[in-house]
Amino acid sequence: MKASDPSPPQARLDAASLQQARVPGVVRRLISALYDLMLLASVLVVASALVTLPYVGMLGGDLTQGLPRTLFQIYLLSVGAFYYLYFWSAGRQTLGMRAWRLQLVRSQDGQALRWLDALRRLGFTLLCMAPAGLGLWWAWIDRDQLSWHDRLSGTRLVILAKPSKSSSGSSSTSSATGPTA
Repeated sequence: MKASDPSPPQARLDAASLQQARVPGVVRRLISALYDLMLLASVLVVASALVTLPYVGMLGGDLTQGLPRTLFQIYLLSVGAFYYLYFWSAGRQTLGMRAWRLQLVRSQDGQALRWLDALRRLGFTLLCMAPAGLGLWWAWIDRDQLSWHDRLSGTRLVILAKPSKSSSGSSSTSSATGPTA
């Protein structure tokens, strides 16, 4: 791994580590999602400005109605989808996931998500969150603490071990933490 590569070394778990990995609870997931939503809001503001300033400012167009509005909304949805697809795939983490030491892996083998895995998770997340977030709340009663979108997409969040103090600045080989007590 190159020094400039943001991918964490924990992007791969073996079968034993995956079985023992701690799964984050609903509160930790919500706080991580809140971090991500704040960052995504700022990304959408910049993305909006990139379109709005030239279209409205220089061309005098109107993005509040008709086809331009629809295209603008599709563009913003695409930016939001790309944000999650990029960070969820190839072992990367969103800012909220990094802050709360969460890693998204495939349930069957502990490997990092591919683009198709991330797309499947995004689709199921939107579907499962639509009915008042029931897909997420399910994790409170699920025996494995998995949400509906975890189960349907074949992915899961795991809590990463805290980096050791002695390896500050060097790459760590820590994996997901063991079962909760």
